[in-house]
Amino acid sequence: MTWKIIAAIVASGIVSSFTDWFFMGVLFGDRYQKHPETWWPRSGRAAERGAIMSSTALGFVTAAAVALLCEYAGVASITGGLIVGALAAAAGPLVTTITNGMWIRVDPAVTFAHTVGYIVRFLIAGIAAGIALS
Repeated sequence: MTWKIIAAIVASGIVSSFTDWFFMGVLFGDRYQKHPETWWPRSGRAAERGAIMSSTALGFVTAAAVALLCEYAGVASITGGLIVGALAAAAGPLVTTITNGMWIRVDPAVTFAHTVGYIVRFLIAGIAAGIALS
């Protein structure tokens, strides 16, 4: 693993934390309360902060997985990184979030925002890896 791949992982992890904030927090934020029984009760800001930090750390795991998948697949361009990122998103979070939206009581706008947010996270990691590997 080269320093460029490590830089791509760190950069895409940081950028993705901001897109997660937008897609999974700000966009349709009021819709989470349509079914409050769905969400884990949090007792105060400290408990919520812990969940946010944990999910942010997992975003770096996603960034690393996509970047290493790109390296393993021999990606040498941004286009190749986008293709790998899109395929990885289709194989995992796309199907999972849409299926969860069908079976878990969540507002459809929240399901949409989460789906798009995950796709964007994977595409960002693919772009970063494509830049690092080109």
